[in-house]
Amino acid sequence: MRSQDFPHLKAFFSVAQTRNFSRAAQSLGVSPSALSQTIKGLEERLGVRLLNRTTRSVSTTEAGTQLAERLRVIFDDLDAALEALNHYRDTPTGTLRICAPQVAMLHFIQPILPAFQAAYPDIQLELTNDDSTTDIVAQGYDAAIRLGEFIEQDMIALKLSEPLTQIAIASPAYLQQRSTPQTPADLLEHSCVNWRRSGESGLYKWRFFNDGTPFELSVKGSLVVSDCAVALQSAVDGLGITVWIREWLKAELDSGALVPLLEAWSTPFPSFYLYYPSNRQMSSALQVFIAALRQGHAN
Repeated sequence: MRSQDFPHLKAFFSVAQTRNFSRAAQSLGVSPSALSQTIKGLEERLGVRLLNRTTRSVSTTEAGTQLAERLRVIFDDLDAALEALNHYRDTPTGTLRICAPQVAMLHFIQPILPAFQAAYPDIQLELTNDDSTTDIVAQGYDAAIRLGEFIEQDMIALKLSEPLTQIAIASPAYLQQRSTPQTPADLLEHSCVNWRRSGESGLYKWRFFNDGTPFELSVKGSLVVSDCAVALQSAVDGLGITVWIREWLKAELDSGALVPLLEAWSTPFPSFYLYYPSNRQMSSALQVFIAALRQGHAN
């Protein structure tokens, strides 16, 4: 079936079903004369008479009857396929692929997983821990979580957090062995736990502020990780100084497991956002996932 033939075949099938041009025209939203011309054009194009017409009745020819039966199967299958799509629209289901850096995965997604999985068992959630600036369209992701500065302009972005603060931290045990750094430059004399973003060769440069001016510092140490959680635990274990988001360190700071350093030099971070392509219709699965994130963050 050529795409341009579809409306003509639909028109013929409607006439074959109703055996009446007026009723068929009404159901199709066209005039009887326009419908008659459509059928005539189809017959001429096919080179076969499909309908027998008199002033009082309409019936299908042998060829028309055969075509109508075949079209019945095709249109029934099409209706069934469209009805199946309603399940995806009305009932959240299917596979939802999300990528996010580990720190965002742990803070935003992990806390909502138990309730989300219980509420939507028909959604298969594929979560990928990715700290790189992945092209989510090319990689087939439905959405991702990133800091605002890394989001492309042609995306729809939903804020998940207020601006954050990055601070240097160390354990009391580590600081008992070494002097407490007073300026970022002092870090060059310390053992620092470095972090390398996935897919990149260089190490992450630590960010600081000096009188409102941002600057970056390359620090040294005997430990390099690609896992932020390992960097945090290494600092707790006294292996060196690292950097982390202050707002997500309440338990460690309140318990004294970690000590904040260089707070006057701490740098603000942009907010985290969930984002997805602007030219793609949002699935019901993504809709309920976003709602769960917002509710979890609000609580």
